[in-house]
Amino acid sequence: MMNKFYVPLLCSACLLATVVHAQDPSFSQFFSSPLNVNPALTGNVNGDWRLISNLRNQWMGQASPYTTGTISFDTKVFQRKVLNVPENDNTFAIGGMLMYDRAMGGTVKSTYASINTAYSITVANNDVARHKVTAGFGTTYGKRAIEYDKLDFEEQFTGSGFNTNLPTGETALSNMKAFYSANAGITYCIQKENSNFDIGIAAFHVNKPKQTFLEDAKQTLAIRNVVHANYEKYLNERLVLNTNAIYQFQSKAEYLSVGGSLGYIVPGEDKVIVNGGVWLWAKTAVVPYFGFTYKDLQFGATYNISSPSSSQTFRTNAWEFSMILRGVTKASGMIPCPWK
Repeated sequence: MMNKFYVPLLCSACLLATVVHAQDPSFSQFFSSPLNVNPALTGNVNGDWRLISNLRNQWMGQASPYTTGTISFDTKVFQRKVLNVPENDNTFAIGGMLMYDRAMGGTVKSTYASINTAYSITVANNDVARHKVTAGFGTTYGKRAIEYDKLDFEEQFTGSGFNTNLPTGETALSNMKAFYSANAGITYCIQKENSNFDIGIAAFHVNKPKQTFLEDAKQTLAIRNVVHANYEKYLNERLVLNTNAIYQFQSKAEYLSVGGSLGYIVPGEDKVIVNGGVWLWAKTAVVPYFGFTYKDLQFGATYNISSPSSSQTFRTNAWEFSMILRGVTKASGMIPCPWK
């Protein structure tokens, strides 16, 4: 009887502690969710526009408590509107993303909507390389809620079970109000005939919006800081090397992911590319990646394998799937890669 009493109560306390110090959702396939990495990556696409969808399913043991999904769209503005006219040196882009996050079997629900703008300036362009600097800005609307009727509290214990129709006794608990946050970032890009390099930094929630279920004005959403880089290169007519790295930290949580993949252009099918690679999520997991591209449609899949050296008390498992559709008025001549 005591176990039935304390386990739900303990779970509720842990849940509240987790949510108060919540972190933004993250993806192992960060390279396939650019608008969640840096607002300056808006419009950084091999084409005119880009539609992206991501799905992550993470669980511990036999339960499936965490599900995260996104859909985003970004496009260059006033580009490629006239046939046979090359892209302008300076470009403007806009984009938006919707994201949902479900935790604890749907007990904790979060929804987000963001709008981004980015402006790219060519600072140097010669026979060797093209150098670009891009600044991006965005705003995010967020809403988090707990379905308290799915939780059991001490005052609801009747001696033989829990009656969720009884008062919880936790008058300080309430669903938090929606918040708005400001985001900004910058990238530097070097494009050559057979290679491409990007590096950037970004900060999300720079205004530190209030985020608490306890009506505590001192509890705010911590700034999420991001540093990222990617490099792509044609190794020969059939092989393309794609490498990516990201480091981000928010409050007491941080992670580093580094890895890469090889893309193989199928002979006789120049618009068919098969990608395979692996990313290392430092001290946590190894993340194998498989991707397939047909014309302007790209799919990607990863599975997190917990590292034996991981210090986590509970080993987590996670599947991720991504889909990217690009709109291309005419061939861009750029390197095919998951990032763009």
